[in-house]
Amino acid sequence: MMESEQAEVLLTIARLFSSLGIHYHVGGSVASSIHGVPRFTQDIDVVAEMGEEHVAPLVAALESQFYIDAGMIRDAIKRKASFNIIHLRSLNKVDVFVSSLEPWAIEEAARRIARPLEEDADSTIYVASPEDTILHKLKWYRMGGGVSDRQWSDVLGVLRIQGPSLDQGYLQRWAAAIAVEDLLKQAMEEAGKPNSRR
Repeated sequence: MMESEQAEVLLTIARLFSSLGIHYHVGGSVASSIHGVPRFTQDIDVVAEMGEEHVAPLVAALESQFYIDAGMIRDAIKRKASFNIIHLRSLNKVDVFVSSLEPWAIEEAARRIARPLEEDADSTIYVASPEDTILHKLKWYRMGGGVSDRQWSDVLGVLRIQGPSLDQGYLQRWAAAIAVEDLLKQAMEEAGKPNSRR
């Protein structure tokens, strides 16, 4: 679940990115909470297609309320890496991952979904699809040594809530490409069992 202040921070960033023409989507535990079982998350993960032309207006718009470093952003754009933005009052952190524009990243961006963050009609944000949320969670789970109960629970939550609506062909194709086929199979089996626990 998102606290009201955290939701406000996310909406501020999302609206600014849209106004600057930055194609973005929210991933991580915010996306898995939207598609699956809601839970509190400390960080907000955003994937964005950014260029040098976005740096100055982004910093100008946020620097009065956020910690934001132009040099860090330029470096992240150059290396296709990440940078963070921290809300000074609440210390809520937004991790922005500059899109690599590799094949999966391009497909993922094209499949983003508009979702209301709150009941307010003006609170729409773009989030990663359920399938891409599952795949990223499995990738991070593997990279973390297969020990993160939170990542695994997030995956199971999305699988159970989304169920038959998931695009199995897409899931299987990219699971094979990023070498998490075995984890996807295990998660799908576990998600189908009532009251299963890892």
